[in-house]
Formats: sequence, structure tokens, C-alpha cells
Amino acid sequence: MKINRLAFVTAIVSAAFFYSCVNDDDGPGQTDLDQQLQDVLNTSGGVNSFKFPSSTDLANIPQDPLNPLTPEKVALGQLLFHETGIAVSPKEQMGTGTYSCASCHHAEAGFQAGRAQGIGEGGSGFGTKGQGRTLRVGYDADSLDVQPIRTPSALNIAYQKNILWNGQFGATGVNVGTEALWTPGTPKEVNTLGFEGTEIQAIAGLGVHRMDVVGSLCESNADYKQMFEDAFPNISESERITKQYAGLAIGAYERTLLATEAPFQKWLNGDKTAMSDSEKRGALVFFGKGNCNSCHSGPALNSMNFYALGMSDLRTLPNVFQMADADHKGRADFTGASEDEYKFKVPQLYNLKDSPFLGHGSSFNSVREVVEYKNSAVPENAVVPTSQLATEFTALNLTDEEIADLTNFIETALYDANLTRYVPSSLPSGNCFPNNDPQSQIDLGCN
Repeated sequence: MKINRLAFVTAIVSAAFFYSCVNDDDGPGQTDLDQQLQDVLNTSGGVNSFKFPSSTDLANIPQDPLNPLTPEKVALGQLLFHETGIAVSPKEQMGTGTYSCASCHHAEAGFQAGRAQGIGEGGSGFGTKGQGRTLRVGYDADSLDVQPIRTPSALNIAYQKNILWNGQFGATGVNVGTEALWTPGTPKEVNTLGFEGTEIQAIAGLGVHRMDVVGSLCESNADYKQMFEDAFPNISESERITKQYAGLAIGAYERTLLATEAPFQKWLNGDKTAMSDSEKRGALVFFGKGNCNSCHSGPALNSMNFYALGMSDLRTLPNVFQMADADHKGRADFTGASEDEYKFKVPQLYNLKDSPFLGHGSSFNSVREVVEYKNSAVPENAVVPTSQLATEFTALNLTDEEIADLTNFIETALYDANLTRYVPSSLPSGNCFPNNDPQSQIDLGCN
């Protein structure tokens, strides 16, 4: 695949210029609902505090100062994120070159997995949104590359300093002072490199999932070699094609995964027709009576706080693998502190309907189920002590109409229907992606 780098960079600059010229003034057709919503947002930081920058406006995307964003890094990271050819050290030989980062974080599922439990190595098939992935013949359950918790979305990840449901990745933010917990010989040791969570997760993830650019086609492929040079021109040739720099490029790409085409974002930028009246009423509930924004704030409607809401764990579901007592106590699985038990990080809220599995344990199958759960505030997980439940977890007393409108706002107004714009058309390797096992090749129409 020949990469037109000049065209890519020109597109970045042009798009950034266009975005900077967007008129923030009220658009035509503003109604009383629009004015009410604007007034409510003004009490929560203002309209601008909820806007995403353009995904090509690299200067305004939150980024790690140790890994400044460049078009060249993003272009390389996009390919590496989807490249099945870097799966070079699988547990089973048949798994070589069959999975990628995107196996569990793909656009079709809102950059999360399309099934309750993501499967990387050892999976077979894809279906249409990843829901068809199953155990591959020749693998046993213990050899599967699975996660003990629902796969977090990589969408809008730029607004997280620390990554994973327990926030263990990242040397900054809430992890300042946790250095003693960065255990040598574990993925947490990667925090010692000093990067923020997105970069640490990408570097650590390559190791955890036995992927590497060393020993892969990246060392010999002319396109990849040139792209590494363009992305890291100040790093010597002998050092730049490594797991660390591959992770930095992947992290740069992930930071550009922004749901900028969601109706709410269009409304924030002046198109008052982008949302329906129901969605606007739902937004008023979100920022008003429902008080959802007390936890879900900023452009991604997330936060770096941890709360216990009494949701069930993934291990309570059928057809999950490698479940144990560990990994189900939230932040405490990292800190070991009793006061952190069962507290999980506040997730972002865009494109939730892309996967029918919500909550850290995939125990909900629709946005409305989550809204109703929080409205009633009756915990479903008896293991979680009442004393640990968040004080914010109280009955909201929303009416049926308010529940419907709030659901509509979250499900529809926060939905970007064009995430495939972040997916490459092909890879330098020519491999199928996000998976490259025989059944996935069939499902995805490869070869």
C-alpha cells in the first residue's frame, strides 16, 4: 500500500482551518428548548466545555506532553492498531498474525468489543459487529486471550488521564503517588516510563497480548519503515522500530478517535436542528433533574472518579472464560485499599448502542436498562456492601417520559454513525483486519 503522506498532512491542515472557523453563534430555528438547554449548559461550564475539537485539530486534542501529536504518528498508529501482522508471539502457533488491537476495540462496536467478553487470540470469526467471535477449534479456554471485565471503549480516550476500569495505567493523574504499586514484571511496570494512560496502555497492551513490531513485517516492509522514520525522525533507526514507539504511535491515533459527528456535537456547534425535541428534553434531564453530569462531565461525558454502583460482574454471565475472584473489585484491584473496593471508573457515554453490553460486567443490554437501574438505585450485585455504594447512587424519581427522553439523548444524540472514517482501507501487510483467522476472513470478505 502506497501512503500519500503529503495529501494526508494537507487534509489535516485544511480540516483544522475549517474547524477553527465554525461559527459558535446560535443557529437559525432556535426554540425555547434550545434556549433552556443552552442556559443549563451555561451553569455547567458553558457550551464550549462540552465540544470536541476536530479529530484533525491535533493542537487542541488533549495529549501527553511526552508524546506530542503529529499527523505522521497518527497515520502510523492507525495502521498498527489494526495490523494483525504484529501478532508474532501467540500462545498457539495457529494464532500467529490473526488478531490485532482492533480485535477488541473496533469501530463497528464503538471501539469496544461486540460481545460481552472480548476475545483476541484464540477467537474465531467476527460476525457483523464482532458479536460472532467464538472459541477457535484448536484452542482450549485457558489459552484464550480474554479480559475478565467488559472491554472499555477507546472512543474519546483522549479525555482520560488513566486507563482501564481500575485506572491502573498512566504515570500521571490519579496515579501520582502510587509508584510503589507499579510492580516489576507486570504490565503496571510500564508506568515507570512516565507517560499518560493512553500511551501506557498501548505499550503495555502490546506486551500483554504478545504483539510486537520487532520480529514482524514492520522491520522489513518499506512503507512501515518510512512511516516509523516520519513519525519519530529524532530517534535513531536502530531504536525507533520498537514496542515503545509503536505504542506511542498507537496512543497518538487513539487520541484522535472523537465522536465529533454526533448530533449533540453538531448542536453545540450551532446546528439547532441536529437533535429532536425528545433528545433536547433528554439533555435537559441529563444536565438537570437527573444530575447525570455530576459524574459524567466534559466533552466525553466521563470523569476520572471511581464509584460503586452495585453492578454485576462479568463472571455472572454464561459463556465467559477464565473468571476468578480477582479483577472484580474495581480500583481496589490496583490499589489494594479497602475503601476502593467495587469502585469503577466513570466511563464515556458516546456510541453506547453500538454494543449490546453495558456496565463493567456487561450485565445490561440497552441504554434504557442502565437509565432505569440508576433511576431506581437498587443494586443488583449482593456482593457489594451497602457501605461502599456511592452517595450519588440514589433514586432519581424520573417519570416514564423523562426516562424515555433521557434514553433518547444518550442513545441517539450521543451517537456518531460514521466511526468507520477512522479505519484504514487496507494494511501494508495486505492482511485481513481486525481479525485474520480463517472464519474472520470469510465473515469480513477478505481474500
